[in-house]
Amino acid sequence: MAPRALDYESLNENVKKVQYAVRGELYLRASELQKEGKKIIFTNVGNPHALGQKPLTFPRQVVALCQAPFLLDDPNVGLLFPADAIAKAKHYLALTTGGLGAYSDSRGMPGVRKEVADFIERRDGYPSDPELIFLTDGASKGVMQILNTIIRGESDGVLVPVPQYPLYSAAISLFGGSLVPYYLEETENWGLDVNNLRQSVAQARYKGITVKAMVIINPGNPTGQCLSEANLREILRFCYQENLALLGDEVYQQNIYQDERPFISARKVLMGMGPPMSKEVQLVSFHTVSKGYWGECGQRGGYFEMTNIPPKTVDEIYKVASVSLSPNVPAQIFMGLMVNPLKPGDISYEQFIRESKGILESLRRRARMMTDGFNSCKNVICNFTEGAMYSFPQIRLPPKAMEAAKKAGKVPDVFYCLKLLEATGISTVPGSGFGQKEGVFHLRTTILPAEEEMPEIMASFKKFNDEFMEQYDDRGGYSRL
Repeated sequence: MAPRALDYESLNENVKKVQYAVRGELYLRASELQKEGKKIIFTNVGNPHALGQKPLTFPRQVVALCQAPFLLDDPNVGLLFPADAIAKAKHYLALTTGGLGAYSDSRGMPGVRKEVADFIERRDGYPSDPELIFLTDGASKGVMQILNTIIRGESDGVLVPVPQYPLYSAAISLFGGSLVPYYLEETENWGLDVNNLRQSVAQARYKGITVKAMVIINPGNPTGQCLSEANLREILRFCYQENLALLGDEVYQQNIYQDERPFISARKVLMGMGPPMSKEVQLVSFHTVSKGYWGECGQRGGYFEMTNIPPKTVDEIYKVASVSLSPNVPAQIFMGLMVNPLKPGDISYEQFIRESKGILESLRRRARMMTDGFNSCKNVICNFTEGAMYSFPQIRLPPKAMEAAKKAGKVPDVFYCLKLLEATGISTVPGSGFGQKEGVFHLRTTILPAEEEMPEIMASFKKFNDEFMEQYDDRGGYSRL
């Protein structure tokens, strides 16, 4: 019988090419072990609430009232909810076209998009147009929509940092394009060298690839570095010279754990550079409610803002967004609450500040604990996590370990991470899932486990790692950057 439409051999080849290490072999094995009763610490994905982070009270109160608007008519509502939460719920319900169960505009509710534009203007000091802001089901959906718009076929390339968040490699494969890697320098705290960018573009063009866009992840995932204003200027100048659109993944902008390099948006730097660049460089910036001190991953709220994108292109993007009818409406309200937060004097302000500061201060301490913990281990070196939610230590594997991995049919860092999982229950992502230089191995872990559990987790990691290194140590050469 001929293959049927959904038999494996009949599938779209681009679907088969997609790989997503964050939910790959390690995650599947961890899930099996969990079903068998083993305690698993899922540090493979930036999912704060799953690792014990408590939701912020005020936004949950507002959305609860929006989900159950009949509560607003209850004479006792003021006994259960503060007055500012009640007022906010009424505000957002008035922006909908029939409550949270009704579709919104395919770009998102105009009132919320105006709140996003006002937030961007406060942050950057330059006006933002709500008509160029689309609300999306998480930032990932926005990234995929823009990549789908850019990529025409395999001869179209997108510059992506390596190590990279595998959303980009997966989406580029799915849409039939070509990923053009540019390597971040681990010895320079995962810095970016524009000469490497030029080399990557030249090599791609030599292969017949038209490089159309460049991705930056700031703060970095999985690498945790923060781009300086000077670095962003270099990148924007490079995009102008090479006629590239810039995709600014800025979802971790609230997650900063040092004071030397605060977050600065690509848009702010671009606008500050003035014409011709500020009028010509095409920029799409992404943000989300999933990260920062919100951590509302399951709500799936995000946005993208377009700068210097022609009106006809915006119309095409709107058309494609319309195919899905509407982004998630409750998530749009979470986004509105994030970008239009409580102000001093509001009834719930003090509690909101106490909760959000507590989360960020704890994350800063955990970033230091994890970096120091890794650097105390044999054959492990780790740059400090300046921002985002991850550590990305380099694991210097002995040759005997690499030989054992080969015999087991595993990539060396996958072999190491599987052994770590079986011994400790710590579920990580091997560095090969993000891309890395040949012969160099890493793993990615979130810094999200509860602060009180962090010493025990790092002690468990150290015990495993040092025993692993002792087991495979033959006093020979090691994998090393």
